[in-house]
Amino acid sequence: MGRSCLRSCPERVTLSPMKKDIHPANYRPVIFADNSSGAKFLIASTIATKETAKWTDGKEYPIHHVEISSASHPFYTNQEKTIDTAGRVEKFKNRQAKAAVKK
Repeated sequence: MGRSCLRSCPERVTLSPMKKDIHPANYRPVIFADNSSGAKFLIASTIATKETAKWTDGKEYPIHHVEISSASHPFYTNQEKTIDTAGRVEKFKNRQAKAAVKK
């Protein structure tokens, strides 16, 4: 039974059942909310959360807020943008202006 037979004869392939009791006890669906784009994803995770929110199916799920996800990261969106959450750009510009004046 070669590789080509596995593709052309699916009735011969037998799948073993998933192993039981290998997932952690707190493995459950969690909403990940992107703060910069507003996108939300429902993904199974073990992350510890304190808040809950309603999903589109009407059920309550734990929610975890993230700063950047695939919905807002420039690599995935092909858009270059500056995310300034602590005024870092302004601080840098002020330092540059002071350094230019001293010279």
